[in-house]
Amino acid sequence: MPIITEIPTYDSYLWPIIERLRAHGGSMTIEEMVDDVAEAMQLSDAQRAIEHGKTGRSEVDYRMAWARTYLKKSGVLENSARGVWRLTLRGMSVSQAEVAAIPKKVHDDYRVLRVSKPSASPPPETFESDNWVELLLAKLLAISPSAFERLCQRMLRESGFTKVEVTGRAGDGGIDGTGVLRVNLLSFHVLFQCKRWSGSVGAGVVRDFRGAMVGRADKGLVITTGTFTADARREATRDGAPAIDLVDGEALCELLKELRIGVSVRMVEEVTIDEA
Repeated sequence: MPIITEIPTYDSYLWPIIERLRAHGGSMTIEEMVDDVAEAMQLSDAQRAIEHGKTGRSEVDYRMAWARTYLKKSGVLENSARGVWRLTLRGMSVSQAEVAAIPKKVHDDYRVLRVSKPSASPPPETFESDNWVELLLAKLLAISPSAFERLCQRMLRESGFTKVEVTGRAGDGGIDGTGVLRVNLLSFHVLFQCKRWSGSVGAGVVRDFRGAMVGRADKGLVITTGTFTADARREATRDGAPAIDLVDGEALCELLKELRIGVSVRMVEEVTIDEA
């Protein structure tokens, strides 16, 4: 049977996202959602490995992000500052037919708004260049590997790690640095690897990294500007082997935004009058 590499359009993910959120108690992280929805839709590893241009994101991740945007605009989903997406009250009861009508409604609302307010922002898929995640990933891919390692070093320090050192020695199993994470009374020695890639990181990288860290650290962390294949994610949490934490490009951007490293966030003050 030939491998199907055609990627479902963004609207194909709308209802599966609702279904899987309901199956998981109404909330999921982006990483959980992408993996779970892709599995439910029976997307192959080949499909998930297809890259969206040279952005470091997979086409599946990219289209699913726009699906979330449409669902949020329609009041079905909402998200926290930490990247957790959850169903609203409406989302808990919305029907499949109502979800299927969301793209048309978003565009219809925009056309009505354009009549009354010509400067209104266009519907989501027409302002792709304003997607801050893609712009940030493009910048990260343009810096040197050593600069990316230093950026990861600072990010880990800002996240509470101490004694963070970049080693980057050749032939060291891909280990780029070390650090210590203290959680309450416990300390964990962590080895990390930085992959400034625009494609997908496979299971072989995770296996090699685990082999290099055995007996040398309590935890392992792989950070990339790209994505991880489904096999890589399974390998990272394989039973009987030390777990390795994975940070893909989208999660990396969210961390940089949260820590305000290379990203500025402008909060707009809104004042209302209590007529009473």
